[in-house]
Amino acid sequence: MFHTQLEWLNTLKPNFKVLPFKERLLCGVGALIGLAISSLISWYVLGDFNAWYIAPMGASSVLLFAVSAGPLSQPWNIIVGNTIAGFIGVTCAMFIANQTAAFSLAVALAIFLMMSTDSLHPPSGAVAITAVLGGESVHELGYHFIFYPVLLNSVLLLAVAIIFNRLLGKQYPQVAQVNTRSKDPTPMQKVTIQPQDIQEVLEHQTELLDISEYDLQKIILEAQEKANARAISQYLCQDIMSKDVISLSEQDDIHQALDKFKHVNLMSLPVVNTENKLVGTLALYEVVEWFKRAADPRASWEHLVKQIMNRKVVTVQPLQPIQDLVPYFVERSFNYIPVVEQHKLVGIISRADMIAAMQQQLNRTP
Repeated sequence: MFHTQLEWLNTLKPNFKVLPFKERLLCGVGALIGLAISSLISWYVLGDFNAWYIAPMGASSVLLFAVSAGPLSQPWNIIVGNTIAGFIGVTCAMFIANQTAAFSLAVALAIFLMMSTDSLHPPSGAVAITAVLGGESVHELGYHFIFYPVLLNSVLLLAVAIIFNRLLGKQYPQVAQVNTRSKDPTPMQKVTIQPQDIQEVLEHQTELLDISEYDLQKIILEAQEKANARAISQYLCQDIMSKDVISLSEQDDIHQALDKFKHVNLMSLPVVNTENKLVGTLALYEVVEWFKRAADPRASWEHLVKQIMNRKVVTVQPLQPIQDLVPYFVERSFNYIPVVEQHKLVGIISRADMIAAMQQQLNRTP
């Protein structure tokens, strides 16, 4: 009997990914910092004003710090959604004497207008209620309530969320990755899932999904890649990489680096330290940019490769399947990817290596 009850309770749980402990802790810390900083600044700006901070910001902090990738958590939603809800709430409070009718209508209209402007933000429903039930101090503000505390609180909390998420390496606000070279689908989409396929399916959905079309596309595409990988025998990175790697030293003079570029006729080279550990990459265009600013006194200190190289490098391990590299070569137009083992550069996989390997796999396919 008890086991049956547990099974029934499990049906009520959402199909939601539980993040690792560290990530959950960081979400909580982010909300703590965001609410504390925005609250203190609001209090400093508004002084003794009774409604210097409003409760819906607690709900907004859940979205901004715990599910920052969701469409309902984006800056447009919190700013526009809260503005609409504040305006509707104040208007209903002014013209409808019965409070129950006022806040019920305010929330209903706010939902309709937010969905119409693609600015749905769940905590905004509480903003509309606060405008009606906030008491005399809120009612005395009239439409000023929209600007303070609503917009003041929203902007401050949003600013902290942007800084905090960026410091953690998260992309916030979310930016859709589209094919910037043309209006056509990206190369991977042409042979798998295309944007219009997702749109056609979503058009038949009558429920709002808390996930963007791009994120849905990305998840489906990655899942399809994994399924495809099971269907064919895989090469590993160590099978196709070039071990005789041409590289630069981080201590090389920039003029020396330019000479090497001329000699090998490559557009980009990996950079290693004295222990042969990969520390960055240097592209020819970065050398060109250096020459452009060489006359600037502020750039006179730059004369070594390590001072102008890019330290953020995408790398792979020798035992990784080459299917992992496809998105970088196809979607992001990489020329090569370094292969590292214990941080040491052990090989390079070029676009030509990938094409040859893929051609071989195509020939094997019956």
